[in-house]
Amino acid sequence: MRLLAGFARFWWDFIVGDDWRIAAGVLLVLGVGAVLVSSARASDPLVATLTAVGIMLVAIGSIVVAALRARRG
Repeated sequence: MRLLAGFARFWWDFIVGDDWRIAAGVLLVLGVGAVLVSSARASDPLVATLTAVGIMLVAIGSIVVAALRARRG
């Protein structure tokens, strides 16, 4: 049981890391992309591009928020 708990903790730290908001944002973007692909509302290359842009925006947003917090405090 300890081995299973350690394995789960490793993956939690690996995926979520220091900021759960980044993981949640990426999960949200991937979920929206999956819904678009499954509903066939957009072409696969368009969805791939939008998903990549969404993930980049999540990363940039996280960096901007961290910079603003560091500047204030």
